[in-house]
Amino acid sequence: MSLKQRYRETIQGKLLTELSFSNIHEVPKVTKITVNRGLGEAAQNAKFLEASITELSNITGQKVLVTRAKKAIAGFKIRQGMPIGVAVTLRGDRMYSFLERLINLALPRIRDFRGVSPKSFDGRGNYTLGVKEQIIFPEISYDKIDAIRGMDITIVTNARNDEEGRALLREMGMPFRSN
Repeated sequence: MSLKQRYRETIQGKLLTELSFSNIHEVPKVTKITVNRGLGEAAQNAKFLEASITELSNITGQKVLVTRAKKAIAGFKIRQGMPIGVAVTLRGDRMYSFLERLINLALPRIRDFRGVSPKSFDGRGNYTLGVKEQIIFPEISYDKIDAIRGMDITIVTNARNDEEGRALLREMGMPFRSN
């Protein structure tokens, strides 16, 4: 059973009673997932940018957006319009597929993994997770990468507060660390 089916059939009903909502449409849900990688070294070397584009498109299964500098910053040797990062926004079926792969395949492959921090919520039910190595994803072959790079994964929900967002992600299987 896919995560989307499980959400609709079991998680939604469970959260309806657990959070004591009166309407099924009040139950929080994941609206989008943003995968972002800042590339400071891409300003000097274009190969880093190309490698990041292929890695993120392999991980997410979607075309990558190259983010560019809005202003020139001489201290960082960045000119306006230079590529400084890559980002992907996932919605719908790809979002649920990525979240399922993240929870069930990628996170358990992290060395010394004891769970993700339950404190990384932003106050509005959105969760941000920093990944230090891209090799935790099964789509990335260790032999084909030139450097270990991390990424930020933001799970955006329509929850009203952190408790609702935490309950949603816990029911979806997010392995939160017990402090």
